[in-house]
Amino acid sequence: MPMNAALQGFAEGGHATHAHTGAWVAGVLRSRISAGQLPPGTKLSEQKLSEALGVSRNTLREAFTVLAGESVVQRIPNRGVYVAAPGAEDVREIYRVRRLIEPAAVLWGEASAETLDSFDAIIAKAREAKAAGSVQGMADANQELHKALVALSGSASLQELMEKVLAEMRLVFHAMATTPDFHSHYVDRNIALVAQIRAGKREEAAAELRRYLDEAEHELLVHIGAIPAEPAGHTKPAVPAGPGVGAT
Repeated sequence: MPMNAALQGFAEGGHATHAHTGAWVAGVLRSRISAGQLPPGTKLSEQKLSEALGVSRNTLREAFTVLAGESVVQRIPNRGVYVAAPGAEDVREIYRVRRLIEPAAVLWGEASAETLDSFDAIIAKAREAKAAGSVQGMADANQELHKALVALSGSASLQELMEKVLAEMRLVFHAMATTPDFHSHYVDRNIALVAQIRAGKREEAAAELRRYLDEAEHELLVHIGAIPAEPAGHTKPAVPAGPGVGAT
């Protein structure tokens, strides 16, 4: 989506009269990136954004500093600030975090009937997107489900962390936009995962989610050329886990 179209969303959404701070602006930009409205490589114009959000350039620069620290944007000297394009180490770090918090939320979180119904609604969206061949729709539903899984924890801090991770994930998914099969088979795995949670099979669901995340990381790293693809007929090895993260 061109930046001008994304700015239209800012204007339509109104402004928080009490929250024109760097953290608030960072949250607004992060949510737009997470939603896929600001793809990798988009230049973030200080003038346009400060006008659209009704904030000073100093406040906007504070937000850029926050997002740069999260690897969501990149400052390029003498050129400006751009939405980042994550590399191999960024992908590995994303999955280190995800392997720690998502299976734990599935294993120990509270799943009310209302929450389970919300999972079903997300799965319905994913099925519709898959049937329509919509890569964007499948990616959106995937993001929504994994955010909902972490919400099982009941922790505002973990949900905030996941929001940051999802913003980076959206940038990674952009590289897979021409690979619909990547998203379609994870639709099927999400369906199975929700079924396990509904059946009360929390340990099995958490273990399967760990395998799922390992395989997704491997597939992404192969796609961006960070590791070689496995020869036909060979079983791929488990993705090496980071410190404190055991392999499945």
